[in-house]
Amino acid sequence: MYKELINDLTEALKLSPNNIPIRLRLGKCYDAILDFKNAEDQFLHILKIDNDNIEAKFALAKVYFSQKKHNASLIILEEILPSNANNISFLELYTKTFIELNDLQEAQEIYKSILEIDPNYTNSDIDNKLRLTQVGIQDEIDEDGINSIEKPNINFSNIGGLLEIKKEISLKIIHPLKHPEIYKAYGKKTGGGILLYGPPGCGKTHIARATAGEIDANFISIGINDILDMWIGSSEKNLHEIFEVARKNKPCVIFIDEIDALGANRSDLNRSGSRTIINQFLSELDGIESKNDGILILGATNTPWYLDPAFRRPGRFDRIIFVSPPDEQARKEIFNIYLEEKPTEGVQLDKLSRLTKGFSGADIQAVIDIAVEEKIQQSFDTGILEPLTMNTLNKAIKKHKPSTTEWFNSAKNYALYSNESGLYDEVLSYLKIKK
Repeated sequence: MYKELINDLTEALKLSPNNIPIRLRLGKCYDAILDFKNAEDQFLHILKIDNDNIEAKFALAKVYFSQKKHNASLIILEEILPSNANNISFLELYTKTFIELNDLQEAQEIYKSILEIDPNYTNSDIDNKLRLTQVGIQDEIDEDGINSIEKPNINFSNIGGLLEIKKEISLKIIHPLKHPEIYKAYGKKTGGGILLYGPPGCGKTHIARATAGEIDANFISIGINDILDMWIGSSEKNLHEIFEVARKNKPCVIFIDEIDALGANRSDLNRSGSRTIINQFLSELDGIESKNDGILILGATNTPWYLDPAFRRPGRFDRIIFVSPPDEQARKEIFNIYLEEKPTEGVQLDKLSRLTKGFSGADIQAVIDIAVEEKIQQSFDTGILEPLTMNTLNKAIKKHKPSTTEWFNSAKNYALYSNESGLYDEVLSYLKIKK
């Protein structure tokens, strides 16, 4: 069927090579028989004729997805979605792309928007991949606003560099949970709280997820928006139930991002409701009525100076780790991880890492995204898949300024003038400043 149709359409294009509907139909036929290369060629040809053709761009995004070029698919979808925000087909592919990129939280948010547009929408494939793995937890977590409880499929090997941080986490977290009998013999509890602080985009969330993966623990990620949502109504009860879910699924890592928003200094709060929530959270950390053995609470913050001092008392977040921007070797590994599945030519990782001093992991990803966008545009123009080169990446580095600079400007003042306990000594050490 398709073979005859492809032959007919090909003959028709000989007479009318710029006929977009015919070429679009031909590309879709190639896609249907899984001939993705020819399908890609047809859609790229259309975009050379009409660079604003939404249907061709979406078809090209589907082809890239089928070829596992998920980042290329993502870039196209993010270009066409703003003007097609209610297109369920577009949103469905967008959801699947984030699933393949292992960003399940973003996939869930998009999936929710699909269901808001069409409450009767179903997709068993997406449902299966986003469904919670723990039987009996689904209703509890949905009611309480937690996004998911999961078993992360990454560990420390998926994180570039940060050797000292990995070593410190191993000593404070991994060994106690892997060898609880040793700690029990000495009357030492396992679990507790650790605070990760540092400039944004340096991998605090990634480290938390990898830590859970390293010890094969369950993982609950709570964004500050989830917590703020829970403040409506019986907030204390909901917060307690989050910890109860973790206690029933030991070993478990609870990760709370932007914890400074939850744990703001109580002396700065005017609302009694907010102070009550903080007190409840501190009570859960202490495990007054329930044992927290086997529960690890990881908090992440960009602004530790706003955190209530009560959070740092023994048994709470008394272990504090500074997550600095990646060093040169780490930047090399991060570039290697992000470029591994992309078409490249003559890329020198050592040189890239030297050129990006002070860049966070997120900054490096942004650099690569800038370079990829340029190459996708070139691919539209030339009709062939253009590889990333040093020239393209160098230009992208010059366009993007490190996002960590502003953070260090603020942190430096606190480290110099509000550092009686030595909490920020690692910041001074990183900046090579002597007290």
